[in-house]
Amino acid sequence: MSDTPLFTRFCERLQGPEPFITVEITPPHGASMAPILDAIEASGIPEKVSGFSVTDNPLAKLKMSAILSAIKVQQRFGKPVIATMSMRDRNKLSLQSSLLGANDFDIRLILALTGDPAKFSDQPEVKGVLERDSTLLLSIIYRLNNGVDYSGQALDPKPAPIYPFAVSNAYAKDMKQLRKRMVKKLDYGARAIITQPVFDLDDARRLLEIFEEAKERSIRQTAKEAQLILGQFPIVRARTATFIDDKVPGISVPKAIIDEMNLAAMDGVAKEQEVGFTLSKRIFDDILALHPKVHLMTHNRFELCARLIG
Repeated sequence: MSDTPLFTRFCERLQGPEPFITVEITPPHGASMAPILDAIEASGIPEKVSGFSVTDNPLAKLKMSAILSAIKVQQRFGKPVIATMSMRDRNKLSLQSSLLGANDFDIRLILALTGDPAKFSDQPEVKGVLERDSTLLLSIIYRLNNGVDYSGQALDPKPAPIYPFAVSNAYAKDMKQLRKRMVKKLDYGARAIITQPVFDLDDARRLLEIFEEAKERSIRQTAKEAQLILGQFPIVRARTATFIDDKVPGISVPKAIIDEMNLAAMDGVAKEQEVGFTLSKRIFDDILALHPKVHLMTHNRFELCARLIG
């Protein structure tokens, strides 16, 4: 089935040598996307990026539906949107239903996540569904792309092509285990893998090396064209750098950055933010020069995204 120009251009940009930049959006804890959409437009970033992604109740905190938010973003800006789907909140029936509905609204870039544990939720007595990890969603997408549902029954009409994305930690003590998990996601059909934030060029090089090894080990033909997208999270506060390094699994912030941010914080918030932006801009530019496939995560600080991209 031939694809629309919107997704053809997106895939060409992902595969090509030109910079490919996506920006993460967190939907509101409320019933309107309008303020977020207006902030995105005011920042000017729609003209600077290849597309967006929308999170799905991160940390199990209540937010507007990721798929419905993605529809709003894609229709407003005419840029492809990667809609996150968490296994935590859906069984295989709900997953298939959501994918088919999203397909009719041309939301066809799907980021498969296992999801943060329900115990982190801000809603009382929330329980996770979690039939399996994110590979179940990847396998469902594989079947839908072949015109059948998970049980093997033919779909009428068949959905337009769905492009599955997956995630990876950016750091692990045992990088062979990280590679093994990449291979598994590629085997289940992931067309691209987005990493957790990377703050060190040596770490970025190591990730690129093991990703190439994972592609070679994968049994799936689509793995040959799969891409690694390096996550970026600009740090402009010292306490954020320390928290991420200490508390967030799969991310490592170099001690030199933490020390420089702590010293800057001693001279006040303005100096701290100035130094933080300078460091973040340098890391962003260096990563983009090494590998021009980057995913920006900024907690909806779109002006900061625009300054980083330049």
